[in-house]
Amino acid sequence: MPSTYVSLYFHFVFSTKDRRRCIHDSWESRFHSYLGGIIRNLGGIAISIGGDADHVHILASLKATHCVAEMLKALKANSSGWVHKEMGIRSFDWQNGYGAFTVGKSELDAVQKYIEQQKDHHRRKTFQEEYRELLQEYGIDYDERYLW
Repeated sequence: MPSTYVSLYFHFVFSTKDRRRCIHDSWESRFHSYLGGIIRNLGGIAISIGGDADHVHILASLKATHCVAEMLKALKANSSGWVHKEMGIRSFDWQNGYGAFTVGKSELDAVQKYIEQQKDHHRRKTFQEEYRELLQEYGIDYDERYLW
């Protein structure tokens, strides 16, 4: 086989430090666009970005050569730098860790819709409840002591 073909879609979830509600509606759209730009500059494709004041969800397509840990490290470092510089919020930071869930092509539309409806979703459910459900849905064992 002379070429490599991959279909790699990920649903990333990560929270602000201590789940502080510091992503403001007034600049959230610009912030999400910036996150998408970081992914694009790293060679990925941002399909959907959403969230609430204390976390983000990203649906992205990555190349076979991407390392998830390195992608998230760059994404979090660059985006927190943007908040410091552009928004003047020096105390902004991301919580350590993240969730990374694989998504099949047949699930893309549902995950995209889920991400786009985050504001409505969080009128009924906290981020902590949502994150636990995602971990359980994907069969990921976790220790509650290390989630937050």
